[in-house]
Formats: sequence, C-alpha cells, structure tokens
Amino acid sequence: MNRIVRQHYPASQLPDDLRGQIAENASVTVTVEEEARKPLGREELLELMRKAQENAPGTSVEEAVARIRALRDEWDY
Repeated sequence: MNRIVRQHYPASQLPDDLRGQIAENASVTVTVEEEARKPLGREELLELMRKAQENAPGTSVEEAVARIRALRDEWDY
C-alpha cells in the first residue's frame, strides 16, 4: 500500500476542509494512505480473464503448424 508522510507541513497550505480549527501558522504532520481495494469477486475475475484471452495476441493454428513443420524439417537436412 502506498503511503506518504510529510512532517512539519504548514497548516496554511492545507485545504480548508482539512484544516478545520488548526491555526494557520501551525505546523502539522500529514499522512496520506491509499485505500485498499476490495478483492475481485469470482464473476469479475472470470470476466477479466475472458477479456484478456480475447485481446491476447495469439498464434493461429496454421501459424503454429508451420512453425512446428519448420522446426521438424531442420532435422531432415
């Protein structure tokens, strides 16, 4: 998880909604953490896998057969 900590940060540079009742000339410590994402459900994971398979650069059957034959034919010479 990503985390950023700034110590001795001027309160005057904080947005109003974060500053609240803190004096503008005060020095604060600001900690920002990324919220953990919820794990994917079964259906979401299956959908991602299906999309990945559809968009994956693949090899056609003809290309695969041609490569195998070329490799096999190398041994004939």
